[in-house]
Amino acid sequence: MLETQKPIIKTELPGPKAQEIIAADQEFVTPSYPRPDYKLVVERGEGVWITDVDGNVFLDCNAGVAVCNTGHCHPEIVRAVQEQTAQLMHMCGTDYYYRHMPALGKKLDEITPVPSPTKTHFANSGAEAIETALKLAMYHTGRQKFISFFGSFHGRTLGALSLTSSKVAQRRGFMRQALDVVHVPYPNKLRSPFAGATDEESASKATVNFIENTLFKTTTPPDEVAAIVFEVVQGEGGYVPAPAHFVKEIRRICDENGILLIVDEVQSGFGRTGKMFASDHYDLKPDIMTLAKGLGSGLPIGACVARADIMNWGKGAHASTFGGNPVCIASALKTIELLENGLIENSARVGEYLQNGLRRLMQKYDCIGDVRGLGLMIGVEFVESKDSMTPAPELRDRIEMECFNRGLIILGCGISTIRFSPPLVLTEENADVAVEIFDAAIGAVL
Repeated sequence: MLETQKPIIKTELPGPKAQEIIAADQEFVTPSYPRPDYKLVVERGEGVWITDVDGNVFLDCNAGVAVCNTGHCHPEIVRAVQEQTAQLMHMCGTDYYYRHMPALGKKLDEITPVPSPTKTHFANSGAEAIETALKLAMYHTGRQKFISFFGSFHGRTLGALSLTSSKVAQRRGFMRQALDVVHVPYPNKLRSPFAGATDEESASKATVNFIENTLFKTTTPPDEVAAIVFEVVQGEGGYVPAPAHFVKEIRRICDENGILLIVDEVQSGFGRTGKMFASDHYDLKPDIMTLAKGLGSGLPIGACVARADIMNWGKGAHASTFGGNPVCIASALKTIELLENGLIENSARVGEYLQNGLRRLMQKYDCIGDVRGLGLMIGVEFVESKDSMTPAPELRDRIEMECFNRGLIILGCGISTIRFSPPLVLTEENADVAVEIFDAAIGAVL
C-alpha cells in the first residue's frame, strides 16, 4: 500500500504530462464521453489511492464509477488474473465449453436473490446485460411494452437507451426510442411531481397509483407489458434508495399482471450498499437481475441472471463472443470471495461512519439538502437553501472541482448530487480525510 494517508498534490492540475495526454485524447478520441469538468489523467491505482501521470496522489471516492469494489489492483485479484492469463485467455464460451462459465453461474445462483434455480447469460458490460434482459423478457412473455422510471440509467445502447432517462444529453440526436417504453416518476420524496408527495410513503403511493390507475387504464394495458425495469437504488439519477413500500408494491403489481420484474443492480451490486445486493435490504426477489461494474474488479464483465424457467430460449437466440471471458470470470470469482470474506461487512460499517460524517456537514451547511444512501453508495444533494430545496447544480460542480484540486476524487450524479462510491476497502481514517477535504472544499466555494 502507499505510505500516504492524505492526498499529495505536487503540480498544478492538470500537470504538464497530463496536459499532453489530454491534448492527444482530444485529437484522437471520441468527444462523446461524459467527462466531468476536472481532468484526471490516471497512471496507477492501489487500494483507495490514485496516482496521476505527474505524481499527484488522490484519495479515490469514486472507484471508477463503482467498479473497483475490492480496491485498485487488489493483490489477490492481480494474482488470479495473471494466473488465468497464462493459462487461457479466450476460447469463445458461446461456441465451446470451459469450467469458468458454469463455476460463476453456480456462484451467482447461490448469492443472487433471484429465486433458484437460475441460469446466467454472460456479457461484457451493464448495457449488454440490460439488452439481454429486455430480449429475454420479450421472448418469454410474448409482450413488447416496458415500464421504466424518470432518473433511471440503464445504458446507452439503443435498447437500454429506451429505458434511460437521467439526462437529456443521453438521448438528444437519436430521435425515437427503439423500444416501446413508458416512463413514470421514481418515488423520490424530494423531487416527486405529485402533489402532496412529501415523504417516502406518499411518494411511493403516488407512483403506484399512477401506474395502476392511469397507465394501465389508458396507454399501457398491463397484459401488454413484458417487464418493469428499475434500480433499487437509482445511480445516475442521484443515488436515491427506493422506499420499502414501493419495492413491495412493484413486486405485487408484477405478480398480479404476469409482468416480469427486472432489477438493475449494475451499480448497486456486489457489496456496494453494505449487502451483496441492494435488493437484499428489501428481501426483494427479482425475476431477472442485471449485473456488471463491481463484479469484475475492473475487468469488463456483465451478467444477466434469470429464473431458469424464464431463461428457456432456444439455441442461437442470444450470444456474445467475449461474454464470459475466462480471465474476467477468474477476476469475478475472486472478487466475490473477497466480498464474502469481509469487504461487504466493511462497506456497511465504514459506509455508516462516512454517512455520519457527511450528515454533520449537512448540519453545518445550508446548501446540503440531503445525505442519503446505503453502505458506501452515498449521495449528497446540494440545494440553494434548505428552505427552498431548489437544486444547485452549478454549486455542486464547483465543489466537485475544488475537491479535485485538493486531492479528492468524487463525481456528480442526478441534478445536483455528489456521489461517494469509494472502493470497499475504505477505512474510517480514509473517511475522515474525505470528509475533511469535502468540508474545506465547500467552505472554499461558498
